[in-house]
Amino acid sequence: MRELVPIYSTAAGVFQADICRPLVEAVERSEVELRALVHGHYPGRKLPPRALPGVKTVGHWNASGAQSWGLPWHRNEGIEITFLENGRVAFAVDGRETMLSPGTLAITRPWQTHRVGNPRIGPGKLHWLILDVGVRRPNQDWKWPSWCMLSQADRDELETALRQTEQPVWTASSDLRRCFQKISNAVQADAGHSPISELSVHINELLLLLLTLFRKHRPALNKALTSTERTIELFLADLRDHPEHLSLEWTVEEMAQSCGLGVTRFIHLVKQITNLTPLQYLNDCRLTHAAKLLSSPSAPSITSVAQDCGFSSSQYFATVFRRRFGCAPTDFRAGSRSAYSA
Repeated sequence: MRELVPIYSTAAGVFQADICRPLVEAVERSEVELRALVHGHYPGRKLPPRALPGVKTVGHWNASGAQSWGLPWHRNEGIEITFLENGRVAFAVDGRETMLSPGTLAITRPWQTHRVGNPRIGPGKLHWLILDVGVRRPNQDWKWPSWCMLSQADRDELETALRQTEQPVWTASSDLRRCFQKISNAVQADAGHSPISELSVHINELLLLLLTLFRKHRPALNKALTSTERTIELFLADLRDHPEHLSLEWTVEEMAQSCGLGVTRFIHLVKQITNLTPLQYLNDCRLTHAAKLLSSPSAPSITSVAQDCGFSSSQYFATVFRRRFGCAPTDFRAGSRSAYSA
């Protein structure tokens, strides 16, 4: 199944989560100190295979000066809780820009694109936890790890707040600051002894402190953020906004599966949202992107445009392009070039 949650893809179209490559390269250049414990592909020391399942990465970086790197738009495999202890760092989520200052907390969900730095980060110490609760779409049920010690009622309350609250940036309490510092100390102690029990206690404390934060501020909740319609809207936006997805040979079955739905319900909801069938919407995105490519002063060949936009042949591309824009792709490109030279 193809899934549009992660940003990056291989040539074969298999989507992968962010691997923090700019951070890895900065560590290799000794520009920044990184301390992290991880499962999977994230940078840092590997956790034992069965230790703290669900923790994808926990740790911090410490940048003593202005950096030559930042983390571009990306998504993660779980809920990310980020805390800035010192410094100031540009942060953006879902296209909204802000500046993290000392003592601020940022929370992102797996389907939310976010960026750290604009485009580079400055000096600062930034902590994080990425916890995989088994979701990649807003309408999926969360699966908390077995080591989570919160009661069922507290878990449900925290889950609701995390799923249905739009606000991504918060002012952390002094207790949250101390908790992240204790997590950081446990991560750094990994070289001397196993920190698993210590980390389990402190991460549970962190979750409880998050719940306390939400109870104190009583954020507005929006159930629509967890709806099936929201999942489809995000899927359709990914098709529209990420051209690399348009070249894939999508079937309606694969599109429906990516949203966790049956084909009939998926087609019905896409029609409700867009007034188009899924394949009509996909072709509309492809044609819109093709027109953008052809409007470039250095527009590639018609065949290249057709392939890049997912059309099976340049002949079919020319037919549907003429139907949409009233002229052949060659004429459209020639007209665009004339406009540039005028």
